[in-house]
Amino acid sequence: MRSILILIIACCTLTNLSAQDYHTRKTAPKKALKHYKKAQQYTYAKDYTKAVKFFEKAVKVTPNFIDAHLLLADSYAVLGNRDKAAAGFEKVVSLDPDYRPKIYYAWGILERQHKNYDAAADKFERFLTYPQKSDELKQKVETLIKDSRFAAVATQNPVPFDPVNMGANINSNWMEYSPSITVDGQRIIYTVRIRGQEDFYIAEKENGEWKVREGLGEPINTMDNEGAQSISADGRFLVYTACNREGDLGSCDLYFSELKNDNWTAPINIGEPINSSDWESQPSISANADELYFTSSRSGGKGKKDIWLSRRNADGTWSEPESLGENVNTSGTDISPFIHPDGRTLYFVSDGHPGMGKSDIYLSRRQADGTWGKAENLGYPINTEEKEFSLIVSTDGKTAYFASDRENGLGKTDLYQFDLHADARPTPVTYAKATVFDAETRQAIPANVELIDLATGSTHTKSATDEKGEFLVVLPSGTDFALNVNKQGYLFHSENFALKEKNTLDEPYLLEIYLQKIKETPIVTTQQPDNSSTPELVKSKPVILRNVFFETGSADLKNTSQSELNRLKDLLNENPNIYIQINGHTDNVGAASDNLSLSENRAKAVFNYLVKAGISSTRLSTRGYGETQAIDTNDTPEGRANNRRTEFVIVE
Repeated sequence: MRSILILIIACCTLTNLSAQDYHTRKTAPKKALKHYKKAQQYTYAKDYTKAVKFFEKAVKVTPNFIDAHLLLADSYAVLGNRDKAAAGFEKVVSLDPDYRPKIYYAWGILERQHKNYDAAADKFERFLTYPQKSDELKQKVETLIKDSRFAAVATQNPVPFDPVNMGANINSNWMEYSPSITVDGQRIIYTVRIRGQEDFYIAEKENGEWKVREGLGEPINTMDNEGAQSISADGRFLVYTACNREGDLGSCDLYFSELKNDNWTAPINIGEPINSSDWESQPSISANADELYFTSSRSGGKGKKDIWLSRRNADGTWSEPESLGENVNTSGTDISPFIHPDGRTLYFVSDGHPGMGKSDIYLSRRQADGTWGKAENLGYPINTEEKEFSLIVSTDGKTAYFASDRENGLGKTDLYQFDLHADARPTPVTYAKATVFDAETRQAIPANVELIDLATGSTHTKSATDEKGEFLVVLPSGTDFALNVNKQGYLFHSENFALKEKNTLDEPYLLEIYLQKIKETPIVTTQQPDNSSTPELVKSKPVILRNVFFETGSADLKNTSQSELNRLKDLLNENPNIYIQINGHTDNVGAASDNLSLSENRAKAVFNYLVKAGISSTRLSTRGYGETQAIDTNDTPEGRANNRRTEFVIVE
């Protein structure tokens, strides 16, 4: 700590002393003044130990030598002796509480350094009762008051925090930071700085343990530096920071690369409007790669550096970036965004919100209207009096990862993980990971993927499989989703994810999806509902409409069925030569005759919807099978739910 008061005493004029019962540097006896001046020389030389010795001599000679007491207290503060420094400040105030108003500022700093936060805030508030010559200092002290009041409460209510070093397979004796992890938790990418050179490294998890890291290699790692990065949930899209490269728009720009055939494509500058002539860095890509959060010093923000958001358009371009607003961005520095896969919880670092120290980690939750909620400090001791690094959180919201230079690490900065306390966790998230095959050849095929919010009917995610026929979509809890997989010339496949009532999501959905090619010749026989031996000739296996829903015990369609039925309508419009039979099925609860009637009526309800939507009735037929064609047990709720289904087949 440097001396706060020595220059004040040297430069400031004296206050009115006519009524004061103390000596100043202008009225002190020569012997005391001699010790005082000698002590000042040592303070200028930053030898505070010797300065203390001579200030003590000065006040021993003249006990009411106020300037000597003031600088003696300041010297003890620099040396870290809080008790003697505070006693010295008390002595000055007892002699004249208004002698040097800035003593209260120095005293507040002393109390903060020794974690006496309420006492610090009291001193800062006293300091602000005096006229301030500098608006900048006034604002700084107002911030210190807020931080001190916050820290007083936070330190009395610590949150659980037990960080664990991620080990030698991840860390080294160099610097590791800026981690990014795939949604399945199986791959982590991060920056390693070795002798000033920044490159990306990747590690994969096997049997619950991290394997030895490897350099990401060309074409991403180069002889230049590659900085902060973010990887999409499926691990196929990487966006990162590079600075001062040929063709850059600003000092630092964002670049992206895609994983194709197990190789990263040549990086491309992401371009305008995301990059500008200013500094852009620290990207965070949303789970489905349709939103990009990043830090920028561009104009139009609230502070020195702000967090911005750009959305990906249908044609692959990016929208004009928008500031995240005053609940996130401040007049200070707001950096290092991380958008959790839930798409609703943003973690970031800021020095502008009330906190513990130089910069803290916060979260903000997206509201129903799309705005961002008030910043929430993650608490002490996650946040301390020092600058905190960025943080990312696992898919399930339980584990946080961050970089730290704490003691007993393997290097200068290591990666750590810890269990995140409940109040700071995001919405639980799981994911569906699937491979799409041709049902006949069993070969992986490309296909289109759409995830639909059943409550609103809106598309949550639109993507496609990779060259291996694989895809991954993130599924936040609290919403029921329909998954539709389709390909031209094939019948579509649907899945239902009923997550509205789920608060925890422990297991992902791992699927193999087989799409049926639309064919001309009969391929399947099904039995008549009366169990006669006469077969029905059809041209497809049944396609279950997993997102067609009815009111309980009724043939009334629920509104949440619309997206699935509209997909069926689109299939018929795209293939005008096919004719389908709509089949209804029930479980075995109730009388068989009632179940048969219910299944027939439900099939007719789908028929009526399609006709009303413009499909010719001549292309549609219906049949009810009641409980006769169970595909699962009727002994469990889950089995009965599977047996209650609507499906269709292509017929002659």
